[in-house]
Amino acid sequence: MDNTGKEKEAMQLMAEADKKVKSSGSFLGGMFGGNHKVEDACEMYARAANMFKMAKNWSAAGNAFCQAARLHMQMQNKLDAATSFVDAGNAYKKADPQEAINCLNAAIDIYTDMGRFTIAAKHHMTIAEVYESELVDIEKAIAHYEQAADYYKGEESNSSANKCLLKVGFYCAQLEQYPKAIEIFEQVATSTMDNPLLKYNAKEYFWKASLCHFIVDELNAKLAIEKYESMFPAFSDSRECKLLKKLLEAHEEQNSEAFTEAVKEFDSISRLDQWQTTMLLRIKKTIQGDSGDLK
Repeated sequence: MDNTGKEKEAMQLMAEADKKVKSSGSFLGGMFGGNHKVEDACEMYARAANMFKMAKNWSAAGNAFCQAARLHMQMQNKLDAATSFVDAGNAYKKADPQEAINCLNAAIDIYTDMGRFTIAAKHHMTIAEVYESELVDIEKAIAHYEQAADYYKGEESNSSANKCLLKVGFYCAQLEQYPKAIEIFEQVATSTMDNPLLKYNAKEYFWKASLCHFIVDELNAKLAIEKYESMFPAFSDSRECKLLKKLLEAHEEQNSEAFTEAVKEFDSISRLDQWQTTMLLRIKKTIQGDSGDLK
């Protein structure tokens, strides 16, 4: 399908909208329905943005939505302005990630000002995802996931808050910020173990906290595992807990072969993901004379 026609039409609409905005600002224009012209211009910008979207010109679509958002702000239509900024952000995501973040931040400012923290949290998550996958700035992704978790908690959306916190824990461990990662995994495990629907997940979070403890210090890990077993008896029966005990034994004996064998045996039944493998390799490297792989 040829979309050049749509793009031309969108550009004409943009030009008409620009004219309306200019004339509404003139003395005569202001006297004769200035506000009405601005409303018309808003509608035209939004229509143009959707045509640009159809033509897959994402930057132009983002820019048109931004123009509409600014006019809505001018008319004090805050909710419409926030919606337009979000639309702009979604369009820019496909072409200019940094501009997408700027637009989503503008929407967040409006939503928080209006006390709509759940929706602000959702957009913080979107920004975190852009930092994760597009801009690969993990520190900034962490900051936005933390802010989202904070807002979700304030609104009693605990499962959404935990989802964000687990992302923070995951990345903090990757960045070797182990105490913070441990605190988060323990916090989420504690909040889920009393929930009949979620308690099965608690063992996974205690397992992740144990791995972080183990990297820092073997004795720490031993004490932490004992604590988790007393807090959550189901953890004792888990394959993860049994593996941890085997690894502690191998580590104590500085036996890298026994360590690798235990990991291989576990992995043959329950596949270890990239994060878990990375953490286990970091632990294994603390065994003297180790080559640093799990083969």
